[in-house]
This record gives sequence, C-alpha cells and structure tokens, in this order.
Amino acid sequence: MRLSVGLDILDVSEVEESLRMHGVRYLRRLYTERELADCVGPGGAPDSRALAVRFAAKEAALKALGAGVQAIPWSSVEMSRDGVLRLSGPAAALARRRGARELSVSVAQTKTSAAAVVLAWEDEPR
Repeated sequence: MRLSVGLDILDVSEVEESLRMHGVRYLRRLYTERELADCVGPGGAPDSRALAVRFAAKEAALKALGAGVQAIPWSSVEMSRDGVLRLSGPAAALARRRGARELSVSVAQTKTSAAAVVLAWEDEPR
C-alpha cells in the first residue's frame, strides 16, 4: 500500500474576491449544492471561511490524487459538513485509476486563512 499526501492553504480573502467578481457563477463552478447549503452564513449569504475550507480540501485532494494538469471539475470533490470527502465523476475515475481506496482529510482555519491536508491510501504503486 502506498500513501500520497496533498496540502493546500489559502487566504479567505481570495474566496471573498472571487465571490465579489464572479458571484453565483463562482459558487456553481466550484461547489456542490450540498456544500453550498452547508456554507450559508448569517442572513443567508455564503460564508467565505467555510467555502475556503472546502476549497482547500478539494485542492489538497486533487494533489493527493496526482491530478496535476488534468481538468478535474472542482464539484467532483465534495467535503461534507462532518469532514468526509466524496468523489464523483472524473475525480472518482482518477481515484480508481490510481488505486486510491480511501481519502482522509484534516482541515484548519483562522479568521484569515484555511488549510487542508489529504491522505490517499493507494493499493497500486504509481
């Protein structure tokens, strides 16, 4: 069995800027409906810190899976409210090709940043 690691950290301000510039288009491109429902802040507006954590988890997962320059849709990686990663479509196909049978995620956040580490346990060597 082989272990691959992905790490991502970003400023929450990057998510806030993307929301200002692209609004709903940004949200629908990167997040699943379930993630958007989990990331509603006060007054019904998107919670940029919660979105940043999910973005970091998605990026770390794709790094752990060795996605590289492959065009994997962001919405094919989903992080649930309880911290479970779910893969669908192209991300799930990539995981199968790599022999990744389990992904674990750990996230952290401050007022200004979000970070995630993803471990992928693979059956087959690369």
